[in-house]
Amino acid sequence: MGCTNCSYDSNGTPKGCGDKGHCSSGSCNKRNTYDWINTLELDDPMEFNMVEVSFKKGSRKDFYIKKDHLQCQTGDMVLVESTSGYDLGRVSLSGELVRLQMKKKRVPQDRITLSVIRKANERDLEKLEEARSLEKDAMVRARAISRSLGLDMKVGDVEYQGDKKKATFFYTADGRVDFRELVRSYAKEFKVKIEMRQIGARQESARIGGIGACGRELCCSTWLSDFKSVSTTAARYQNISINQTKLSGQCGRLKCCLNYELDSYMDALEDFPRKADRIKTKKGNASLIKTNIFKGLLYYSYDDPMLRGPMAALTKQRVKDIQAMNKAGEYPEDLLDVEAIIERENAKSASVEFADVTGEIELPETKRRRKGKSKNKRRGKSEGKRPQGKREQSGNSKPKKDKGPASKSKNSNNSASKEKGSNQGPKGEAKANSKGNNKRNNRNRKNRPKKKNEGDGNNSAPKS
Repeated sequence: MGCTNCSYDSNGTPKGCGDKGHCSSGSCNKRNTYDWINTLELDDPMEFNMVEVSFKKGSRKDFYIKKDHLQCQTGDMVLVESTSGYDLGRVSLSGELVRLQMKKKRVPQDRITLSVIRKANERDLEKLEEARSLEKDAMVRARAISRSLGLDMKVGDVEYQGDKKKATFFYTADGRVDFRELVRSYAKEFKVKIEMRQIGARQESARIGGIGACGRELCCSTWLSDFKSVSTTAARYQNISINQTKLSGQCGRLKCCLNYELDSYMDALEDFPRKADRIKTKKGNASLIKTNIFKGLLYYSYDDPMLRGPMAALTKQRVKDIQAMNKAGEYPEDLLDVEAIIERENAKSASVEFADVTGEIELPETKRRRKGKSKNKRRGKSEGKRPQGKREQSGNSKPKKDKGPASKSKNSNNSASKEKGSNQGPKGEAKANSKGNNKRNNRNRKNRPKKKNEGDGNNSAPKS
């Protein structure tokens, strides 16, 4: 934003900047232009004899003729001719870039008649500072006078000429204003030559400056030089809610930035289906709720309150297919959103696709144990632990043939030992003890005397 309280040094450059009045942040001058040819410090023998001069820190710019004997570069403060007296400004462009700027703004070279007089000195800069200090009070007084005369207008800015002999009042109005009486009042009040210039609301905001909703300086006050018409259709194409307070800028008109991305949205909308506000299914009719342009999705919801639920996100091709079916008198079963379609495709691919994993997957070697073998092994182990005498008692063992008298004596000894061993085992001893105990208990019961109450089984009382 063009600040009015920026002080200058003896050479006319702003203090604290040192960039010849062209700060890199763009806060010291409106609509800055970077003269990159001048920074190369190259001498051009065929230099263009025109310069661009900015007034009031970039609020207004104009082209002037530079005479051959005058040496001025970009950033120098110069005195220039005007229709009445002279004015003071800063050279913003010089050399070949001025030719390109004139071609861009469509300014013919033969129309430029005013020229640069000389470089400004200290007295000229002091006079310019005095003129800038009078502008704020003059604007407040001018608004009061216009209101007293009952004129439907608003004074937006006042600019004094460098020699303080002329003041230009910039105002905005809905229609034409008869300001003949107003000019007389201004001339009597300010005692200078008065010029009234009507501007639009956007030009007013460009001169005043400010911070936009995006947090940056206004485009019209920094770089935007031509204003294109903005309509609400630009907001509709971008799916922006038509809210006048949010779509309006500080000038009260629609924001210029609504046109910046309009071409991208128009290109993306070419592939979308036409007249897709309502589609029909067997469950019921569905209406379009919202559209995601860059993702290519259309969100639908059923009109029936009993079927209302989460919105179904349909692709552009899916909506076109449903429209073709409806045109042919057919209706789909349901609104399949993108997630449902992806699940179906994954299920189909999983059921159809096969993979050859021969040699890729190796199963670990596992030893299978059979129940029959394990039992036989356990039996074999238990039989191996038995004593040799018991093995010979088993019925499967075959009797050995008699080889002679020696063998008969051995067999007789073995049979005797078996008869003895059968009575001497631990189980045999337990059985014999239990039988002997039973016999003793029976004898004791028989020899035990009976009680008085015990008799033949009758419970008769004893006789008295």
